[in-house]
Amino acid sequence: MVRICVIEDEPNIIEAMRYLFESEGWEVAVVSDGAKAVAAVHEMRPSLIVLDYMLPNQSGLAVARELRDDKATETLPILMLSAKGQHKDKEQAQLAGINLFMTKPFANSDLLDNVKQLLAANAT
Repeated sequence: MVRICVIEDEPNIIEAMRYLFESEGWEVAVVSDGAKAVAAVHEMRPSLIVLDYMLPNQSGLAVARELRDDKATETLPILMLSAKGQHKDKEQAQLAGINLFMTKPFANSDLLDNVKQLLAANAT
C-alpha cells in the first residue's frame, strides 16, 4: 500500500491532494504543523512525503533536514511545494535533501506524475 504524508497548512491544497492521491488508491495522512511533522512521519512510515516550504512553527526546510539526519528516514522521497520559486529557494531545498521541488500553483497532473516518478525511483 502506498502511503503519502502531506505536510501542508493550506486547507484547499490539502483537500485537492487528498482527493488526487486517494483516487489513485493511496492512503493519505495530513500534518498541518511543521513542529509535528517528523513525529507523524515516524508514526505513519509513508512511501513519500509532499512537504510545503512554509509551515507554521517549523519550516519545511527544517523538517527535511531533520528527516535526512535520521537513519530511518534519510532516503524517504520528499517532494517540496512552495510559492517561493526563486533560484535560492530551490537551492536551499536541494541542500536540505529535497528530491523534487515544485512551485505553486501547480497542475494536478504534474503533481501526480512527479509523485509517481519518485515512487517508481524509490521502488528500484
